[in-house]
Amino acid sequence: MNKYKKNIVISAYILIFPFVLIYCLFLLYPTLYTLLFSFTNSPLIGWGDWVGLENYIKLWNDKFFWKSLKNTFVFVFWTVIPNTIIGLMCAMMISRIKNFLLSGALLACFFLPHILPVTVVTEIWQWMVSKQFGIIQEGLDYLGFKRIGFFSQRAWAMPMVALITIWWTVGFNILLFIAGLKNINPELYEASDIEGASALQQFKFITWPLIWPITALVLTLQLIFQLKIFDQMYLLTGGGPFNSTLVVLQLVYKQGFQLNRGGYASAIAMVLFVIIIIASVLQYQVLKSKDRD
Repeated sequence: MNKYKKNIVISAYILIFPFVLIYCLFLLYPTLYTLLFSFTNSPLIGWGDWVGLENYIKLWNDKFFWKSLKNTFVFVFWTVIPNTIIGLMCAMMISRIKNFLLSGALLACFFLPHILPVTVVTEIWQWMVSKQFGIIQEGLDYLGFKRIGFFSQRAWAMPMVALITIWWTVGFNILLFIAGLKNINPELYEASDIEGASALQQFKFITWPLIWPITALVLTLQLIFQLKIFDQMYLLTGGGPFNSTLVVLQLVYKQGFQLNRGGYASAIAMVLFVIIIIASVLQYQVLKSKDRD
């Protein structure tokens, strides 16, 4: 029996070893290396002198860092909750359609943008809103409005990138919500119909409590994804106009790859890493406490 247990333990170690190896090589090691790098004045490639907390002190007094952090949180505000609400509403709409082909076609329409590379997504939208020949601009002309530089005007740049991000990523949320809705016992709705419950009451007392764990998951994933925003901002606005869409990862890219300040860029990256962990844990605890209530 002891030999059998020993073989089970050895087999378990063999099975988890590839995962542990990949985790250490591609996650743990880069994180620890970046942490050490942040205490040096190193260029992007190579190792510099140890400077202790100098990079973090400099970061504390860097107005561009605080500007980028503010813009990142503004982007989170524009995307996380709206993306979750739209995903839930669309999922409920699709789940109520009895025709399999129609519901499948609608789901495909929402999900297809999610599988597109970010470069394709940005090219599509740059073409659509181009001030010279964009179809959206043609629509504004038809309605009698002036043409808008969506990516060149401060008032429009951040909301427009947020809208594009929602369009691009909402399909993933819809899939998660549909999976959660399908796990709700339809007999609960049938019983509530017999009792004369309205659609709003069914949502409040049946759908919402049972879909809450999925909602919490979607909110947490969206928070993590949007705090790491880079691609859309870099490709659509480049951080402009006048740094109004400069986000933290863009500042990391600028300091590391354009100004060759690898140590300082690592310090910014580590601060963002800590912010993501703290925000995710706090949100998880808040959502978990709500789930217990």
